[in-house]
Amino acid sequence: MRSSRFARIAAAAAGAALLLSACGVTSNSAGQATGSGNAGSATDLRIMVPNTAGGGYDTTARTAAKVMASEKVTPKQPEVYNLAGAGGTVGLARLVNEKGNADLAMLMGLGVVGASYTNKSEAKLTGTTPLAKLIEEPGAIMVPKSSPYQTIDDLVKAWKANPKGVSVGGGSSPGGPDHLLPMQLAQAVGIDPTKVNFVSYDGGGDLLPAILGNKVSVAASGAGEYMKQIESGQIRVLATSGAKRLDGVDAPTLKESGIDLVFTNWRGIVAPPGIDDAARTKWIDTLTKLHESQGWKDALKANGWTDGFMTGDDFASFLKQQDQDVADVLKKLGLA
Repeated sequence: MRSSRFARIAAAAAGAALLLSACGVTSNSAGQATGSGNAGSATDLRIMVPNTAGGGYDTTARTAAKVMASEKVTPKQPEVYNLAGAGGTVGLARLVNEKGNADLAMLMGLGVVGASYTNKSEAKLTGTTPLAKLIEEPGAIMVPKSSPYQTIDDLVKAWKANPKGVSVGGGSSPGGPDHLLPMQLAQAVGIDPTKVNFVSYDGGGDLLPAILGNKVSVAASGAGEYMKQIESGQIRVLATSGAKRLDGVDAPTLKESGIDLVFTNWRGIVAPPGIDDAARTKWIDTLTKLHESQGWKDALKANGWTDGFMTGDDFASFLKQQDQDVADVLKKLGLA
């Protein structure tokens, strides 16, 4: 039911959070990083988030920044700022244009890979300097508490009867994880993915009020950024897409529900192209110390994230393969 390309994307999971910079960074009124830094210092780091506040990228970046300060990975807490637009490609273009700037890095993930194609961005992640993949995260199929869908079976029955009548919200552009998950789910249950009524929001911060306000029939996204609403009962999770149940979420996996699909998202960090080896090593060392800290281990558990740490050349190879896989999938859907 799933294509091999879909399966490869689903197997690669989660990644996370943060946009760093190595020191001496200032910014103009548009939030642009300027100046040059010393690769041997990690004093004035900045983390650019290419989506709106409140989404998965933003949550991961701000969590990482706090842990870096509390665990003394960096002398002070890195500044986190948002540069949203076009599914993350506005931030990506800014990053790529900062060639050689060792003071800047960007949080990104599967969503930015897809958005670079669906938004026909000239900037691609393969043109950046890969630093590290941090986390993986399963997706969740969610509805507001007032929804008539009590189970994933209820949803699938209604969806198959009227694919266009069920609106599916996601906090990413077409080609991102919140888009790829429902497309794969549709395919797995026998619905033509091209008939899915997908509504794109620029990050989880924008998707949340759409769920709570019944502006979409169902949402597909990572559960971590909606845990408060899930715990309070405002949002009901019908199923999660990982290989096993998600801690803290009382919902079966798609597999448990008889749907042959496992899907995980990932998030990581990249720097501008053309930074020198010393700066690249400094970033990787800093992120490795973050990964090894108890504070980060606690954050993984609290947010329902899976450790997906991978650095340097390994992450570069992973990113190159993801880019190719997403491009192939979007071509099949007529989106690239």
